Amino acid sequence: MAIELDNSFTVPVPPEQAWKVLLDVERIAPCMPGASVLSVDGDSVEGQVKVKLGPLSLTYKGTARFAEKDEANHTIVLNASGKETRGAGTASAAVNAVLKPGEDAATTTATIHTSLNVTGRPAQFGRSLLPEISGKLIAQFAENLAAMISADSTSETAAPAGEDDSEADSAAAADAATTGAAPAGAAAAQAPATAPAAVKDAAPNQGAPKQEESLNAFKFVVVPVLKRVVPVAAIAAGVAVVLRKVLRRGAKR
Repeated sequence: MAIELDNSFTVPVPPEQAWKVLLDVERIAPCMPGASVLSVDGDSVEGQVKVKLGPLSLTYKGTARFAEKDEANHTIVLNASGKETRGAGTASAAVNAVLKPGEDAATTTATIHTSLNVTGRPAQFGRSLLPEISGKLIAQFAENLAAMISADSTSETAAPAGEDDSEADSAAAADAATTGAAPAGAAAAQAPATAPAAVKDAAPNQGAPKQEESLNAFKFVVVPVLKRVVPVAAIAAGVAVVLRKVLRRGAKR
C-alpha cells in the first residue's frame, strides 16, 4: 500500500542550529518512539523500529541513506527501507524535509513530505489511519526533541558560571600567596562534595527525552477510532430510542 504523508513540527532553535541537530541521527534517535540506531557509516544509517499493537509486536530492521543534504537551502532527502525480522512485511519511504525560520526568529519549522509504501500486517491500518498515526508520531518526536534541546541549552548556560568560579579561585590563590592566608576555595575543596557532585551529575539529564522501547500503536490507532466511533454510536442509539417510542405510539393507536 502506497500513501503520501505531509507533516511539520517546530523546534526551539534557529535553522542553522536545527540543521546540525537533525543530522546527528544517533543523538536524536531516542526522540522517536521505538527507534534505535545500530550503526552509522557515512551517509548510511542502519537501525530498527519496534512497533506494538496490543498483543502484536513487530520489529523492522533496515537502512536509511541521506540522498541529499543541501545546507545552503536546509533541505534533506532521505531514502529508507526495512523488513520485518519475523515476517514478510516490508516498509520503504522517501522523505523530503525542509527547514525554515519559524514565526519566532529563534525557532525552526521543519516541513516533511513522505512517500510511504508498506506491505504485510501494518497495511491493515488503512489509508485513513496512517496519516493520523504519522501525525501523532511526529508530534511526539518534536516534543522529545524540544526537551533534549532545552536540556542541552541549560547545560551550556551553566558552563560559563563554572568558568567564573575557577577564575575567582585562581585570584584568591594569588592573594593567598602574597598574604600567606589559605584561599577560601581550599577549605571548600577539603569539605565533602558528595551532594554537589550528585546535583551536577543529575543536571544534564533534566528534560532529556524518555526513550520508549516500542512504538505503541494502540494509542495512535484504537484511541482515534474510538473517538470517531463512540459519538456515532451514541447518535445511532439515540435515533433508535426515538424510533422505538414512535413505533410504540403508532401501535397503540
